[in-house]
Amino acid sequence: MSIYTTLEPFVAGGTAACFASTCIHPIDLAKVRLQLFTTMNPEGTKIPSPVSMLRDMIRNEGITSVYAGLSAALMRQAVYGTARIGLHRTFSEILVQRNNGNPLSFGMKTASGMCSGAIAVCIGTPFDVALVRMQADSMRSEAERRNYKNVIDALIRVTKEEGFSKLYSGLSPNILRGMSMNVGMLSCYDQALELIVKYITHDPNVKDPSLTTKILGAGVAGFTAASFSLPFDMIKSRLQNGGGKYTGVVNCATSILKQEGLFAFWTGFTAYYGRCAPHAMIILLISDTIKQQYRTITKNL
Repeated sequence: MSIYTTLEPFVAGGTAACFASTCIHPIDLAKVRLQLFTTMNPEGTKIPSPVSMLRDMIRNEGITSVYAGLSAALMRQAVYGTARIGLHRTFSEILVQRNNGNPLSFGMKTASGMCSGAIAVCIGTPFDVALVRMQADSMRSEAERRNYKNVIDALIRVTKEEGFSKLYSGLSPNILRGMSMNVGMLSCYDQALELIVKYITHDPNVKDPSLTTKILGAGVAGFTAASFSLPFDMIKSRLQNGGGKYTGVVNCATSILKQEGLFAFWTGFTAYYGRCAPHAMIILLISDTIKQQYRTITKNL
């Protein structure tokens, strides 16, 4: 196997992830702000809808405000997105070979998704911390704003002002989120394709599904990814935003449960699903096109 073949899932996955994140960044911004709303506003303040929040931002701060933190988002996907998608596809191919070329069970797909998600999170968490902080900064009063210039500035200042370990704040829930996200998006997508082909579209080759099958599978994957990962994403966002309100994962989770109720863990689900579904669909639908272009470019190298 050539180096180009080995790199293919990483290049295709990372490129698709960066493109998808650019498309859905305003929705992701609304999701993060909704998750932090109760911690940065007086108790009893009505939580706005994702649409009204983005509308008010554009009216008060300009259209560019909905792309706050884009540099951190792209850097995060270049690292985290590339790793989680590329590793999952690589692990899956190895498991298929060890399974004598037979389709993998959902348990094996889940194991691949969990392992690749956990490894990717350990690599990409510093960029995730920078992203959350840059997205939430304008919610603070002018005197309290951090005013990071870009993702590199955020990483350097967090290290200097708060210590290197702060770049890994929220690591535990982030690992759980990464594992659940990968299982929900990639493992469930692979499983959904098999079931959709079998019971709905009846494509002749499950390894080369039709566009209809891919769209249906991506829709399922978007829902499962959002449902599985949002509680951990909520805890991660609260811890990474800083402020010292919570002492750790368990304290954060129990505080949310006691003060805001069980369903608070799914706060912003509409915005989160609105982010996960198109993000998953864009990645999963354009990855094959990117792979084809990549093979065309590298075949004579």
